[in-house]
Amino acid sequence: MKAFCGIDWASDHHDIAVVDEMGSLLARARIDDSAEGLDQLLQMLAEHGDSSQSPIPVAIETSRGLLVACLRATGRPVYAINPMAAARYRDRHTVSRKKSDHLDAMVLANILRTDAAAHRMLPADSEVAQAVAVLARAQQDGVWDRTQAGNKLTSHLREYFPSYLNAVGHRREGIYHPIARELLAAAPTPQQAAKLTRPQLRAVLKKAGRKNTIDREVERLHSALRASQMRHLPLVEEAMGRQALALLRQLEAACTSAEDLAEAAVQAFEAHADAEIITSFPGLGPLSGARVLAEIGDDRTRFADARGLKAYAGSAPVTRASGKSVSVAARRVKNQRLAGVGYMWAFSAMAHSDGARAHYDRRREAGDRHTAAQRNLFNRMVGCLHHCLTHRVPFNEAVAFPTSREPRLALAA
Repeated sequence: MKAFCGIDWASDHHDIAVVDEMGSLLARARIDDSAEGLDQLLQMLAEHGDSSQSPIPVAIETSRGLLVACLRATGRPVYAINPMAAARYRDRHTVSRKKSDHLDAMVLANILRTDAAAHRMLPADSEVAQAVAVLARAQQDGVWDRTQAGNKLTSHLREYFPSYLNAVGHRREGIYHPIARELLAAAPTPQQAAKLTRPQLRAVLKKAGRKNTIDREVERLHSALRASQMRHLPLVEEAMGRQALALLRQLEAACTSAEDLAEAAVQAFEAHADAEIITSFPGLGPLSGARVLAEIGDDRTRFADARGLKAYAGSAPVTRASGKSVSVAARRVKNQRLAGVGYMWAFSAMAHSDGARAHYDRRREAGDRHTAAQRNLFNRMVGCLHHCLTHRVPFNEAVAFPTSREPRLALAA
């Protein structure tokens, strides 16, 4: 007799339901979110035929957490069901629209009983790949936090200290650069900045790590920080300077976190067997490669073919056809993190690969807009990545873009 398990999880407890092939309830329980609760769940499954050769599959509305990690460690199939999909299934079991934790667990168990083929189990990624995923996603979150902190500080500085922004705005990093942060820490108000002497500015630059053309930079900053600007009342300006220092501390913490996590993510990624293949692609470095590995994992059975990976990345378009109406549109439902790194990957690949650039140019000449052409290039690269990882071979531009060099040779002649 085959059994199926559904778990309605919560922060402090979980409702369990086990059903048979006919949908009849075999067992139910509410367990704590603890090691004892996990042992109770495993014992319940064992009583209904669970074994290492034939483990009972489990459906749950999340892909993360200690409970999911422990269930995956037992080697059983674990299905993360989208909560919106589970809500639609619930309507099949009750017309009164009632809802309870036990009912939700029953619904999840019956999803596996009737439609397991329509859902995909969580991939069996290696321990190293899972560690890369944690670090790469945390680093990307850290970058977003850094950007948010920088935007808050920049917005605040515009209100009372625009001359500072003009002084540091010539750098690509802007306010995120160590010199900009050290300078603001030394003089958070226009009055204090105007009083900075050349020796003090030189000390700020050296503390921030500047080694070359210090004298020239000192003169530039000395002049820029004394430029005339509109000013608040003295006490108000001092108060806004205090607020700027508080926001600067948040930015400093965000920058440090992003940098530390980037180093850790790269270190973990370079220890993975797929790192050499992934970084052989033009436009992918260790950090961006770590982000790619974090989202696709290393379980090669996760995607049946390259089309599945392209759809997951959001690079493949969606075709809608009804009668005589046919439309092709960009895919909205996708892995947003993978799509984000894919945009940067395609952009960078055009600068490092003649074939990638030629492919983008052909799409533009065919009428695609920049974003569509870049997405099409990403789609091509994702297909190549699937092939290379499946066959364990590095990227080969001559194979990926076999006719890319001929037009350039003709132009050179």
